[in-house]
Amino acid sequence: MPVLLDLLGWVALLVWGMRMVRTGIMRAYGADLRAMLARGTRNRFTAYLGGVLATCVLQSSTATGLITLSFASRGLIALPMALAVMLGADLGTSLVAQVLAWRTGHAAPVLIFVGVVAFLAAPRTRWKDLGRALTGLGLMLLALQMIGLASLPLRESDVLPLILGAASDDLLLLLFAALLTWLAHSSLAIVLLLITFAGAGVLDLHQGLVMVLGANVGGLVPPILASLAEPIEARRVVFGNAFFRVIGAALFLPVLDAIAPLLAHTSDDPARQLVNFHTIFNVALGLIFLGFVEQAGRAVTMVFPAAPRPTDEGAPRYLDRSTLATPSLALTCAEREALHMGDVVTEMLEGALEALTRDDRKRVAAIEALDDRVDRLHREIKLFLTDLTRESLDEAMGGRATEILAFTTNLEHVGDIIDKSLMDLARKRLKHKIAFSAEGLAELRSLHERVCRNHRLALGVFMSRDLATARMLLADKVGVRNEEWASAQSHLARLRAGRPESIESSALHLDVLSDLKRIHSHICSVAYPVLDRAGHIRPTRLVTVDADTAAHGLGEPAALPGRSDP
Repeated sequence: MPVLLDLLGWVALLVWGMRMVRTGIMRAYGADLRAMLARGTRNRFTAYLGGVLATCVLQSSTATGLITLSFASRGLIALPMALAVMLGADLGTSLVAQVLAWRTGHAAPVLIFVGVVAFLAAPRTRWKDLGRALTGLGLMLLALQMIGLASLPLRESDVLPLILGAASDDLLLLLFAALLTWLAHSSLAIVLLLITFAGAGVLDLHQGLVMVLGANVGGLVPPILASLAEPIEARRVVFGNAFFRVIGAALFLPVLDAIAPLLAHTSDDPARQLVNFHTIFNVALGLIFLGFVEQAGRAVTMVFPAAPRPTDEGAPRYLDRSTLATPSLALTCAEREALHMGDVVTEMLEGALEALTRDDRKRVAAIEALDDRVDRLHREIKLFLTDLTRESLDEAMGGRATEILAFTTNLEHVGDIIDKSLMDLARKRLKHKIAFSAEGLAELRSLHERVCRNHRLALGVFMSRDLATARMLLADKVGVRNEEWASAQSHLARLRAGRPESIESSALHLDVLSDLKRIHSHICSVAYPVLDRAGHIRPTRLVTVDADTAAHGLGEPAALPGRSDP
């Protein structure tokens, strides 16, 4: 039992080290790797080499697969090229195993020391991420050394022979290794474990070869399960790669006894023979199937045809959770989704006045339904940004994440004002058959058009963060306030004149004016961070006065309507 607990602990450390390497590299160079894969998919050979290189850097074919799936699900990469990338990723895993199988001496403590120092002392985020990756690599090497030491007692133990004896059939042994790989969620971790066991004499060569095939097959299970909730394009990539690996394992399994003597010519070390077989298997997959990715793509498309699915218009379009490991990409996704949310609010805002002035209950209901989409998008963006900020971001990225959240929160408030106030007023007008005066309706249209125009301007400020446009937007806040005040005074003048339609619509008219001004205040909020960074915002609008003046309520106001300078 103590031996088993030690092994479980060191295997867990191995898996955790791999995760640290993958996370560090994705944060430091994730955008570059994505761009490399995107550029390298012009033909099958460059796609294959791109998969090899990305997996060697990330030390995970799963991570490379997730990037490829995100491209495939959006139609950014053709299915045959995606399959070529996955074949390259399989070879990349075996090359990483080749490197890690070498005797490393004191490399583990050196890597851990350098990585921790870089993580703690580096001034730049990228160097911190590289420090995280080096620390993870050191932990992996340390775990492999300790697994080798902890497995030595298993030579004399009766437990492992019983387990392996129960799976004496090659197929059962293959399935056992596949199960272990699924539980570890890493074929590389299990291959490294098998290599360590072979080096310690715990596994004989034939058992190790069978279990290496099992690890390659078991590595398919996590991406298959993950793809079930993905678009059909992603599932085609996963199942196409599964087809390659399963067929490869079926071809190799019957001839393992013939392959074993050949491996003796590559090395006298059983561990090295095992890792060489892992490489030979994945090279063979590339040689056999790389020339048939076009045919394989057509076959997988026939098995998984595109089925018409009901579109969920309220669902987020751009929040790709696989980008969370690369904050710059994740922030771009959040910005695009915030603009999508802004477009829905634009539709609500531009249709609000028509709903208020026409006898059409369906139009009112349609705008109320749009608010549900706004609320959902706000919730999803907020959760996405929360997950992104769980890890350390540099000051610029953290500030941008806060700006995105503030912007979408103001958009959500605008949607609520339209839904819960303006549409309630529209229903009240329909119920009581209230009509606006011609002058009053013209005033409402003028203010509404001004607010809509500034809303579109605010979307531009959010993306461009242009100082001049932000000043223009905030400067018109005073103009909107003055126009709202002037419209209210004109309405009161019509009331004094005894205009019947003005008397009937009085409360409605003034409430609409107030709501439009509230909406405009939320719209203008996007300009404050831009102006604040440039030092164009006053700390306060209050005039500084002495105590006696303040006690008597004297002193000039800081800003009068129409005279405020933002």
